[in-house]
Amino acid sequence: MSEGIESLHHRIDGAVDLQTVVRTMKALSASQIGQYEKAVQALTAYSHTIELGLTACLRQADLHLLTNVTTPTAQQVTGVVVFGSDQGLVGQFNDLLAEFVAEKLADELGQIHIWAVGERIADQLESVGLEVAGRFDVPSSVHAITNLVEQLLLTSASACSHGEINQLYVFHNGANSELETGYTSLTQRLLPLDALWQKNLLDTPWQTNNLPETLGNSEKTLQALIREYLFVSLFRSCSESLASENASRLATMQRAEKNIGEMLDELTHSYHQLRQDNIDTELFDVIAGFTS
Repeated sequence: MSEGIESLHHRIDGAVDLQTVVRTMKALSASQIGQYEKAVQALTAYSHTIELGLTACLRQADLHLLTNVTTPTAQQVTGVVVFGSDQGLVGQFNDLLAEFVAEKLADELGQIHIWAVGERIADQLESVGLEVAGRFDVPSSVHAITNLVEQLLLTSASACSHGEINQLYVFHNGANSELETGYTSLTQRLLPLDALWQKNLLDTPWQTNNLPETLGNSEKTLQALIREYLFVSLFRSCSESLASENASRLATMQRAEKNIGEMLDELTHSYHQLRQDNIDTELFDVIAGFTS
């Protein structure tokens, strides 16, 4: 009987230690979610400034030069950036994203040039029949996102200048608290610039009576603004991906904490019951020995 109590005692200690680890990971995930969400919020004002600059350029440029929308052909090459995760305890984070990418690109004509951020998402993309042209490491902090985005911009710009791609898409997971997983898969076309988006910029009333005007070389100014637009879009996508990754891990830890709590209740109840039975048995032995 005492061996059963000792075994339960060890199991309870192990569950308490595991509960402590889970709570620590929950706190860490919640903290990281806040950092990445703040990074996205910090882009809002800068993004608005870029849009104002683009509006000024569009007012002076011929709109059809920027839309550059062509009919899809078998000769076109589509560039794709996919942000995944290389961390554990995120469930089907990479699996669902890879399936989403494969589904969205299924009807895409021409070749597909994929740059995967994360070894696991790269392997998952290849497992669903998509060839990965380049792999990048997942940033481990907010400060590392800038370096990654710069690498992606250089790579995609080089591909565009050499005619290797003529349109660019980005895929990633975004946080969604309404879903059990804590995230949903998203996509956005970055290039060519969306015609409706440009029209909305043009239709937006200017904030003052002084109409905007670009100084110097308008073409270079426009190219610089487009590059910053791409930078903000990729930075936001990466930040949202990392936030959703931690949201997924947080949801996993919450379920684990609940299961551990239920297991602790059962173990504690069994421990007290077994201990009481042991005490009762010893008392009965004492009484039996006394009466005899």
